[in-house]
Order: sequence, then structure tokens, then C-alpha cells
Amino acid sequence: MIEVLFDNRQDFMEIKEENMKAVEKAINATIEFEQAEGNFEVSVSFVTNEEIKELNRIYRNVDSDTDVLSFPMDDEEDQEGVIMLGDVILSTQKIIEQAKNFGHSLEREMIYLTVHSMLHLLGYDHMMEDEKEEMRDREKEVMKSLQLFK
Repeated sequence: MIEVLFDNRQDFMEIKEENMKAVEKAINATIEFEQAEGNFEVSVSFVTNEEIKELNRIYRNVDSDTDVLSFPMDDEEDQEGVIMLGDVILSTQKIIEQAKNFGHSLEREMIYLTVHSMLHLLGYDHMMEDEKEEMRDREKEVMKSLQLFK
């Protein structure tokens, strides 16, 4: 079981019920692809460029905006046996900008960023070239399973 908690702290993009369902589906698909077992909780926040820039500066010491931030938790189960995977922070302004630049839908961009962030929550990184390749391959496979990979 996966519980997804949503928090919409922006007004640049309307977040519809179908968007939240698509994000939940992407989260589930990523967890299934990684064959992670257990009861999980993930929070997803929709924010402005200004807020994500501030979070990036505070937590990563990078003074610029970005499209998505991932904040993994410690993976310990709570009293109900739920594993808190962490937080996904999405900039809706970047979603709009990147969807336009890449020529695909807002939802497709949102889903890709969610999958990317979920892989971070599950322990993947892309600091080294081999890690980047592995992460990109996994993103492609999850996106294919969602029928969203070109």
C-alpha cells in the first residue's frame, strides 16, 4: 500500500484530480519497478520557482531554482508499519516551462519529474556518469510501463 499526501502551495498551474491520480500512478509504478515491498508514504508538494529556489539554497546550498527536489527519509517504519519514503517537491513553473521546451504535455513532464524524484527517494543518484546512466535507464523503463516514453 502506498499513501500519497499532496500539498499545493502555488497558483501557476491548476492541479486537478486526474493530475494527482497520474502522480500516484507514477509513484506506484516506480515502487513496483524497483520491487520495493512494504507500506509506504510519500508527500508531494507543488510549489513556485521562488519556494523551490529557497529550499534548494537552504538544503543543498545551491542558490538557483530547479524543477524537482527529493528529500528521502530514513526508511524506518512508523508504529503502524508505514515506511516514510520522503518528500517530492515539484516546481509547477518549471513543469510548464520544460513541457513547452520539450514539446510534451504538462502531465507527462510532471510524471517524469515524479519518477525521477522517486528514484532518488529509493536511493539512486546521478552524480557519477555510471549512476546517471543507471538512473536514466530506470526512468525510461518506468515511463515505458506508464506508456509515456517516446
